Amino acid sequence: MKTVQQEVDERSNLTNSNMFELLLFRLGESANSTNRELYGINVFKVRELLEMPKITEVAGIRSPMMGVTNVRGQIVPVIDLAAAVGCKPANGHRILMITEYARSTQAFAVEDVEEIVRLAWSQVLSAEGSAGNAGMVTSIARLDGNIDNSRLAQVLDVEQILRNVLPSNEPDVDVTTIGTPVAIPPGTIILAADDSGLARRLIEEGLRAMNLPFIMTKTGKEAWEMLQKLADEAIAEGKSAKDRIALVLTDLEMPEMDGFTLTRKIKNDPRMSTIPVVIHSSLTGSTNEDHVRSVGADAYVAKFVAAELAETIRSVLAAVKR
Repeated sequence: MKTVQQEVDERSNLTNSNMFELLLFRLGESANSTNRELYGINVFKVRELLEMPKITEVAGIRSPMMGVTNVRGQIVPVIDLAAAVGCKPANGHRILMITEYARSTQAFAVEDVEEIVRLAWSQVLSAEGSAGNAGMVTSIARLDGNIDNSRLAQVLDVEQILRNVLPSNEPDVDVTTIGTPVAIPPGTIILAADDSGLARRLIEEGLRAMNLPFIMTKTGKEAWEMLQKLADEAIAEGKSAKDRIALVLTDLEMPEMDGFTLTRKIKNDPRMSTIPVVIHSSLTGSTNEDHVRSVGADAYVAKFVAAELAETIRSVLAAVKR
């Protein structure tokens, strides 16, 4: 029988081949049909699964918030994930998924949990612009590979859902906490990659507040293709890739190519190996941070505190100058 650490190590090693594990679950009938679609969440974000416990309804609470529950001494907010995305659980809420996102713990009530599948990120395509998406789905996973009639699972943008359900009263980017603008060599840019529309907006606001020019991409593959293009253009002009790209800021979970793979490609390419890479992810925890260092990233910062992101970028750029 495998130990917990062996299972964690095995899942961490999947990133060496651009793979990951997806927990599949159902939320009930869709808004406009009786279909019970499949949804997915990265296993690394799931702390545990519980049979539906007692939920305490907090005074004044509104759907999709259900209340709170006590999980081994920790009071955890419970969100009706079906209601958040417009589904109706015909069989009720049976399972509670305890998840960790960007330094916070929350629970999602779902109808059923089905299985864990191991996939290559190449089996996952961006859902950007999909009809009726409303920003709640980052990507579509082809569970049986690139074949006709493959089963499909929707990978939810949990960051956006949490923002919808638990909006902040504070500004996302406070220019008074960002610090002074950062100067980078003329003609250079920050290249950023994130599949979440909410995350891209927050990153863009932060980079603008720092007075940093940037190019924003939606996937690791798109970022890698842009990096190659910029490197080739720089070399054709008799310059280096670093004369065009001051820093790469990347998420970890992205369709087609994840941030681990993107970082390795950058660090293994002689044209780009000296370009600093900062990983910006909601996958928190010491295991993930250790793995970030193992693939050659220069820094890791958890989503999303604009002042911390600014300080990390500032310190990495300053280290490059020394």
